Amino acid sequence: MQEERRLAVLRAIVEDYVATEEPVGSKALVERHGLGVSPATVRNDMAALEDEGYITQPHTSAGRVPTDKGYRLFVDRLTTVKPMSAAERRAVSTFLDGAVDLDDVVQRSVRVLSQLTRQVAVVQYPTLSRSTVRHVELVALAPRRLLAVLILSTGRVEQRIVELGADLSDEALADLRSRVNSVAAGEIISTAVTALRALAAEPPTADLAAYVGPVVEALAEAMSDHRSDERIAVGGAANLARYGDSFDSAVRPLLEALEEHVVLLKLLGEATTGGMVTVRIGAEGPYEQLASTSVVATGYGPTNDALATLGVVGPTRMDYPGTMTAVRAVARYVSRILDED
Repeated sequence: MQEERRLAVLRAIVEDYVATEEPVGSKALVERHGLGVSPATVRNDMAALEDEGYITQPHTSAGRVPTDKGYRLFVDRLTTVKPMSAAERRAVSTFLDGAVDLDDVVQRSVRVLSQLTRQVAVVQYPTLSRSTVRHVELVALAPRRLLAVLILSTGRVEQRIVELGADLSDEALADLRSRVNSVAAGEIISTAVTALRALAAEPPTADLAAYVGPVVEALAEAMSDHRSDERIAVGGAANLARYGDSFDSAVRPLLEALEEHVVLLKLLGEATTGGMVTVRIGAEGPYEQLASTSVVATGYGPTNDALATLGVVGPTRMDYPGTMTAVRAVARYVSRILDED
């Protein structure tokens, strides 16, 4: 009973500190949260929480503020997260559904996530190495010229012009398209490249021998283009202006980190599966200079495959329940979009 009451006190301190930016006193807790006990009991609970390292007193005669350990217990003991309103869900769905390609999906995701959380949003582009081939389309542009279109499970589309050494009939084109898709469609990139090269090494018919090699080389080149593997999009940096009181300890290092994509990728961590949201608070992160920063992140991708990571980065004084809800919701919407044929 006592433990649950102290957890309720800690929860109230976290919520008030996030909302007001001011240290929280016992009288204010009793008035705002209806804890059902006297201010003296709350003070005793606060003293116990302070002894255990969950809260601290920034200066004499001030209220208490949560420590990293306190935020961690608060997050770990969350039984529910803030539900998104129906209006918010409709707005997110409508905004993301309007995307025209993968770049647009990523940019829109960053914008909506930063707006929902009022934090800095970071979205990693889907990594090519984890994606699968959804479809290969071959379109005749001239008797000896093809357009090869590679469509991946990430929604990424690559196009290559292929010059042929001989005229290609409609029948041969249909046969080539069918055979390429039969060995590549549904396979991860590395497997698809191997299968395509095997097809080129031993053409199934003499008619295809003059065409399959150039087409396979063009597709293999498109699949080995790793330019997007470490690309990220960042949005909402202006939201850091809300944290002027902690500029030197939290905001300045974070602003500098926003310029270093490798740092941000490491902050986000590895993509996770199954919709799990991870929260790293303060010194739990990989960089000592960002010890006043928290990261809420999750993986996204079609079905249960996490192709990349998206999340929110900000000072430790953040609305964790609301942020976790927004991160999970945006990841689900993006995953659904990428899963659509």
